Amino acid sequence: MSSSAPELPANVHVSQHPCLRAKLSQLRSQSTPAKEVKTLVHDIALMVAYEALGASTKATDGSKVIIPSFTAVSCYNQAPGLTLLAQDSTPLGFDFISTTISPSSLCLVPILRSGLGMVEAVQTILPTPVAVHHLGLYREPSTLEPVEYYNNLPNHVSPDGSNAGASELAIVLDPVIATGGTCAAAIQTLREWGVKRIVVLSVIGAAEGVKRAAGEWADATDIYIAGVDAELTDKGMLKPGVGDVGDRLFLTIGK
Repeated sequence: MSSSAPELPANVHVSQHPCLRAKLSQLRSQSTPAKEVKTLVHDIALMVAYEALGASTKATDGSKVIIPSFTAVSCYNQAPGLTLLAQDSTPLGFDFISTTISPSSLCLVPILRSGLGMVEAVQTILPTPVAVHHLGLYREPSTLEPVEYYNNLPNHVSPDGSNAGASELAIVLDPVIATGGTCAAAIQTLREWGVKRIVVLSVIGAAEGVKRAAGEWADATDIYIAGVDAELTDKGMLKPGVGDVGDRLFLTIGK
């Protein structure tokens, strides 16, 4: 993080991992080819996700098995009506209590299109498959304000008015937080959808934009990011930044 960057909110977590910082430096270079850009975005996302999920999830015992009252006791060697922790066995036949993570209701929300470059990395970290919901947002060139053009969040309204389709934890994938408008809009959309907590994973951001996003729903949002630059250009680009990650990933620079 640049030494001239202002102090960031407590819910913003900037990684200090030496290897991650070195990879971010490689990503900044204009000479880095597209294939390597894809690999670097994946690697950085993997490392940021490792730190974020370590703080945002907890290890818990696996699924529980409830023995019905009518089940013969001899089948389980336990009294009926008891709740048992799920057991598994090793290849040598030793029993152990399985482990999973909490919350179990979580989803990935990549911001199109550059957020797609982070999806596989986060899926690698998670122990089980999770839903991937896409949000399409772009910045209007003259105002730099976000415009939503795609949203596939499931909407299943319960009788009490809540959205039964909303995940407890939503993990937003937004590689570059510039003005913060797009990220803030995504946070607001997810809040209205009904999530309880949001974790934003990002490669790099501008201090001004990161602060804006972090303040959108500060009580329930944490931002984990590989690096923060102090400056934005008049066109809303980070300085020095990494360029347009979407263009670099999908070979559309200048188009």
